[in-house]
Amino acid sequence: MISNPREIKSFFYSQYFSDGLRITAGILLPSLIAEYFDKFEIGVTLSLGALCMCVIDNPGPVIHKRNAMAVGNLCVFIVAAITGFARLNIFTLGLEITVFSFLFSLFIVYGNRAASVGTASLLSMIFMMSKEIAPNEVMLFSGTILAGGIWYMLFSLTFFGIRPYRAAQQILGESITEIARFLRIKADFYNVDIDIDNNYRKLVSQQVQVSHQQDNVREILFKSRLMVRESTNASRILVLTFVDLVDMFEQIMATHYDYGHIREKFKDTGVLNDIDKLLHKMADEVDNIAFMVLSNIRYKRLTDFNPDLENLKLKIDEISTHNLVLKKILINLRDLNQKIVNIHNYYMSTSSKLLFEKQGNVEYSKFVTHQDFAAHIFFDNFTWNSAAFRHALRVALVCLVGFITAKFISLGHHSYWVLLTIIVILKPGFSLSKQRNFQRLIGTIVGGVIGVILLIFIHNSVALFIIMTALMIGTYSFVRLNYVTSVIFMTPFVLILFKFLGVGGYNIVQERVIDTIIGSSIALIASYFIFPSWEFEQIKENLRNVISANTNYLIKIGGSIAGKMVDTTEYKLARKEVFVESANLSAAFERMTSEPKSKQRNIKDVHKFVVLNHILSSYIATMAAAIIGKRLDKPHPDAIKSLKKSVALLNDSSKRLNGETAELKLEKNAEEPAALPAIEKVELNADDKLLKEQLDFINKISNDIVKVTENILK
Repeated sequence: MISNPREIKSFFYSQYFSDGLRITAGILLPSLIAEYFDKFEIGVTLSLGALCMCVIDNPGPVIHKRNAMAVGNLCVFIVAAITGFARLNIFTLGLEITVFSFLFSLFIVYGNRAASVGTASLLSMIFMMSKEIAPNEVMLFSGTILAGGIWYMLFSLTFFGIRPYRAAQQILGESITEIARFLRIKADFYNVDIDIDNNYRKLVSQQVQVSHQQDNVREILFKSRLMVRESTNASRILVLTFVDLVDMFEQIMATHYDYGHIREKFKDTGVLNDIDKLLHKMADEVDNIAFMVLSNIRYKRLTDFNPDLENLKLKIDEISTHNLVLKKILINLRDLNQKIVNIHNYYMSTSSKLLFEKQGNVEYSKFVTHQDFAAHIFFDNFTWNSAAFRHALRVALVCLVGFITAKFISLGHHSYWVLLTIIVILKPGFSLSKQRNFQRLIGTIVGGVIGVILLIFIHNSVALFIIMTALMIGTYSFVRLNYVTSVIFMTPFVLILFKFLGVGGYNIVQERVIDTIIGSSIALIASYFIFPSWEFEQIKENLRNVISANTNYLIKIGGSIAGKMVDTTEYKLARKEVFVESANLSAAFERMTSEPKSKQRNIKDVHKFVVLNHILSSYIATMAAAIIGKRLDKPHPDAIKSLKKSVALLNDSSKRLNGETAELKLEKNAEEPAALPAIEKVELNADDKLLKEQLDFINKISNDIVKVTENILK
């Protein structure tokens, strides 16, 4: 949530507030224009179509928005027309609700944007089922909804056409903010008063947020010709900033060591406190850059870290013995400082020379996933083994129960709120459904109280309209940022809207709260008893994927250790895969912790695995920061031996989880220590010793992963 003045300013520059303004304008304008021409009912129907379409208007490339909203408009029109006729008979309406709930819920197999098309279609069904329309007016009414949807699509696309880079800029700025938060958590490892295990929990949770934001940036940057192929400064700045941002994130990961050992060894020197403070200062500077990207406001760099780095160096030099690890931390901090300077310079430089020099030869298209929309994918999921199929079947059955309940138990004339609540709350996993359920209930109750207070004390229509517009903006600004806040805004907005429609009254508040409770109760019970999906059933796939990603990452680094130049694109792809799979595992673990205790199988071992995985990838990143892009001409046989052993251990864990194994291919002279007899007699220098220590530690972590994998599989 928003907690300080800078965050408040950032919010008003963010995509969340921008989305709130755009969606509110897109929905309200048809009604306001129609009211001006005394055609308010037509305007409300147009706004209804726009309301369905705004569900699809999620962050991403404009071409994806356009295609999704075009398909969405077609689906919304067809569903509205069928519902208009089906509602004439309660049995045909019940059948339609069941079939459409199943089919459109199964759209999730094509990804989140396709799932939003399904949600928009179900919304049109729910809104249409309560309309008292004569059969001969159904097509006209459905066509008006379609016109509203087309209006919103054109309005939204025009909005992005006017400022083509703004959405990417906003998402990039928010991604930088998440990395600043991650850096602060990393800094806390050097604070001896903070518990290491609890800090790990915060770290893996924040890593999920960082990965989510980076995926959004990748999609909007690397799937857009405008960003990748254009040679303007604006497009180059965005792409290069993100590339350096990911490098910075790896650099932050690389500041990872055995914190328990470091605390024990250096806690009395005061140097850890200095590192902690310096990292927090750097996080503040990263936040400044995030604000600069979001706001388009240039500023002179506020902090020069060179004096702090120099003072830290002097303090480390005073610790004359066993200070090599501190020197490596200092090097990492200097590299991190340089990354901050580089990103800052993109925005302060008036010349494009730097941008063209830094363009590089990375194949950006490889860094994004491409969704396959083949028809067979949909039908291939018509199997009980498909989690999407079970989810769609659950939604269909629950919506049928909700429809029957709404007809015979629910109060008033707005019983479609029961179905609406079910559609919004019911998610593929129990934990997500439980979380959304709680948020919906709290938001509705609190929002209902606020709505009643507003209606009691404010009677002026102009004032109420202004308040309703502000609440509407809040609703759509927070819908992805904080759902409970969004619902708190939504409930009074809906109550004021009903007052304008002439169906106001305090009984509406009671009706909405009761219908929400009914829908929430049905959804929660169903998510527990009807084809439930528990994380322990899926977690093995996450474990398998993250081991595979880390093994591949280690093999890429191993190539450098063995004297092989690793292709930059291949290395960065391996790194990206580790970040993504680690975040997926962390998210799955978080969901598991919110499930019933009886369903939390081997929860302690899974948590241990999550932490070990993070330590492993961090240590690999630490080595990568020191050696990637360099050729080590004389790899020491002991290092190669330790490397091969670690890869073998990780492959063993992967086998236990029915996963694939990866092969470490080295040059012949690197594989055979006997071919390098002289090296074995050479005494290790400081860098070789540190590299060997790191590889030995990776070996130990890999062995621990094997053991904890065995425990999870018991």
